[in-house]
Amino acid sequence: MMGHWMYEYSYGHGFFGWLWFIVIVAVVVYPAGRILRRIGFSPFWSILIFFPLLNLIALWVLAFAEWPRERSG
Repeated sequence: MMGHWMYEYSYGHGFFGWLWFIVIVAVVVYPAGRILRRIGFSPFWSILIFFPLLNLIALWVLAFAEWPRERSG
């Protein structure tokens, strides 16, 4: 089990696993939610970043949807 120690200390469960999750949320999901709010969508769409196929579908839906800000002005 040569590489077993690498898993435990980098992405393992417990404190460091939760710390890694919080860092990812802070670095990726929060800014995406702010961008979505600015263009008129719900910031909860940013949760789709965590789902491998749904994130691509959501990206395409957002790219080709009529944005609420375009409708108003």
